[in-house]
Amino acid sequence: MRMPETALPLVARGLGFSAGGTALLREIDLVLEAGPPTLIIGPNGAGKSLLLRLLHGLLQPGAGWVRWQGRAAPRAAMVFQRPVLLRRSVRANAAFPLPLAGIPAADRGLRVAEALALVGLTDLADRPARRLSGGEQQRLALARAAALRPEVLFLDEPCASLDPAATAAAEYIIQTISRQGCKIIMSTHDLGQARRLAGEVIFLHQGRVCEHAAAPQFFQAPSTPQAAAFLNGELLW
Repeated sequence: MRMPETALPLVARGLGFSAGGTALLREIDLVLEAGPPTLIIGPNGAGKSLLLRLLHGLLQPGAGWVRWQGRAAPRAAMVFQRPVLLRRSVRANAAFPLPLAGIPAADRGLRVAEALALVGLTDLADRPARRLSGGEQQRLALARAAALRPEVLFLDEPCASLDPAATAAAEYIIQTISRQGCKIIMSTHDLGQARRLAGEVIFLHQGRVCEHAAAPQFFQAPSTPQAAAFLNGELLW
């Protein structure tokens, strides 16, 4: 049976980014394959969000390059920590990116219905999106991304502002999207969340990748003193 074509792996070589004369990321080499979620962790200021934006192509690197090495065109989406919602209904927000992505009009209604069902917002489809709770707004942002049926979904600390119940709901959605075959690449400051979701871990410190390892290996036997200190709850400088 012929395997479906894919844009993965996503490869970064010598990736760097500077601002105001300060190097924020440097010498990043990564190969991200299809499979379980990749979690990017590290102390504040390590460059997690910046790395996500570079990998997604929202920013141009100051050094090195990022390329999709597979045979298909990339289908990627991104969800931010604070979603930007239009002054429209929940349904209209979920549908908004579909025509921009070239999705035929005949397919849009089904995609939106499936995405809202996935995140548990079907009953709120006609409510103004900006009147949702914080957790519901983040679930809508995930639905809007899921409606695109991306091969890769970038998530920038999507649960950072949520309470435990809303976080649990968002994590369930993320795990469901992952099980459906979408590659999750996600930053988080929450070690517990990384343990729950990660298939592999990228540990950043001072703008460099200190470790890139399978999650069990990283959490049980980190190979660098910086990662060991971080997992121990120590402050890194």
